[in-house]
Amino acid sequence: MKDNNLSEQPFSYKITNSEKIIIYYNNKQIMIVKDNEAVKLQSKVFNKSEKQVQLILAKITGNFKHGNERSNK
Repeated sequence: MKDNNLSEQPFSYKITNSEKIIIYYNNKQIMIVKDNEAVKLQSKVFNKSEKQVQLILAKITGNFKHGNERSNK
């Protein structure tokens, strides 16, 4: 996923009362992070810009391009 696609902010997240993190892509739930991984994710996104948070969530979910895909021209 190119940076300009992340400027549309397709990712969002919500921290539940039970300290789980629900990650959404285009308002659809795609992943739940819990236990130690949720704690790590919280520390990664704390005090980050929205663009940085988008990149972190894209990497965690695996929903980003690696740069070697062919584009359909």
